[in-house]
Amino acid sequence: MRNTKDKILVTALDLFNTQGMAKVTLRTIASKMGISQGNLNYHFKKREDIVEALYFQIVVNINQVIANSMQSKNHLESVFSISKAIMFTFYKYQFFLLDFVLIMRENKKIKAHYVTLIKQREAEFLKMTKLLIDKDLIRKPIFSNEYNNLFKRFQILSDFWMSSVVVEQGKITEASVDQYSEIIYQSLFPYLTLKGQELYKSVSLV
Repeated sequence: MRNTKDKILVTALDLFNTQGMAKVTLRTIASKMGISQGNLNYHFKKREDIVEALYFQIVVNINQVIANSMQSKNHLESVFSISKAIMFTFYKYQFFLLDFVLIMRENKKIKAHYVTLIKQREAEFLKMTKLLIDKDLIRKPIFSNEYNNLFKRFQILSDFWMSSVVVEQGKITEASVDQYSEIIYQSLFPYLTLKGQELYKSVSLV
């Protein structure tokens, strides 16, 4: 059985995902749970505290995804599986990307952590890039900071792909995750060597 704090987070996540943060208050969450707002305030003083707790759940989940995928000996497949798993994690916590700018403007703790995290993710990406180059799966860089800029493009796509789905399709589904995962996969293709392209054909649809 979940304790009250866990139930609050589960309920808040569902409400944030379905209604958007702007429409969800502590009172909304308490009403949905059938508890008093005072009971909820015992666990979370502010709505921002709930948002922070959910954000750090995302971080923990993605860290685990990366750690698990790095165990694979197929390094190109690892890149794809990490990308897909991260996007699926955000699908489960979709409010975060849909209200991304609002959260970053209003929550200094999350923003500070996110900025630091992106630097860490970039370092991990460049380390993986070097490994793929050493394995002759992607080509060596032609331009200065070429793979840094590739990471930046992936980051922008990762942060705002859900906004694109909502604007164009109105609703985010698991099919949306597949669609945009394939976009990321194909974005890597121009950097692959012939060896990498052959491997891509065998793992890109996994």
